[in-house]
Amino acid sequence: MILRTTVLAAATAALLTSGGATAPVAVADGGWQRAGDDITSGISGLALTGRADGATHALVVRDNKKPGQNRVADLTYRPGRSATVEPLAWSGGGEPIDLEAIEAVPGTTGEYLALASRGLVYHLKTTGSEAEVLDVSPLPAIADGDDYESFALTSRHGRLAAVWADRGAGKDRPATLHAAPFSFNKYGEADFGPVTTARYRAPYPSGNVRHVSDITVTESGRLLIGSASDSGDDGPFASAVSDAGRLSVNRSGTVRLTVDKSPDVLRKFKGHKIEAVECVPDTRTALLGTDDENAGGSVRASGLC
Repeated sequence: MILRTTVLAAATAALLTSGGATAPVAVADGGWQRAGDDITSGISGLALTGRADGATHALVVRDNKKPGQNRVADLTYRPGRSATVEPLAWSGGGEPIDLEAIEAVPGTTGEYLALASRGLVYHLKTTGSEAEVLDVSPLPAIADGDDYESFALTSRHGRLAAVWADRGAGKDRPATLHAAPFSFNKYGEADFGPVTTARYRAPYPSGNVRHVSDITVTESGRLLIGSASDSGDDGPFASAVSDAGRLSVNRSGTVRLTVDKSPDVLRKFKGHKIEAVECVPDTRTALLGTDDENAGGSVRASGLC
């Protein structure tokens, strides 16, 4: 996922003044900071919202399914200190089932697209301690059995492109990546142009692997993909982030998706199921979030971008 620097600056002040009960959580293993302690408080996606005073702020989504469980929260990450999580209330529509990704809309303040696993895209506006639904639209090209965990937007030459993927499953089902021009129509609905597809198999991990657990696009157009193995609610888990290809948009708005035949594994992570990968603009840093099921969620930074 990618954010323009101007959006970050504008959103920071709103985040710092947002309400809600603050929940500090402890620093975890190997540089990971805890962002939740149980199966309802993992991180299934994140979008950066600002940086200030050494802290990185993000909006996170959780894949909860029951009424009243938290769907969206503000997260504050400070290296070497404890992460803080502030749940937001869901308003303007029925609670979604299984949110798996979230992305800031470039050129806006406080607007996001959140994706549920079955392909519904929620256009959200955050104000104070609420996330309000502005519109709900389906992804194009949804196939039988698709299960989505990733969504990213990139902006080039004043044009937007979206990329997302069916996550795939094990050796018999590779992930299917999709990319398309993106805009909002005159009614404010998500509008996807012609869709390009490509197959992707994660070089790591193996076994019960989700080949694409999240996607981010760097400022130079590199496509970084998170992959994760999940052996059940108590693990064991393993993850990796790979440099997997490129996403480009030319001046006429044509989108080109390229997936490498031999993706480069940038880093492996054992013991965690990474479901959120987000590059921090103007840095080489990626913010990573995990959904470790019964063990909750964690967050850390890593120089991957």
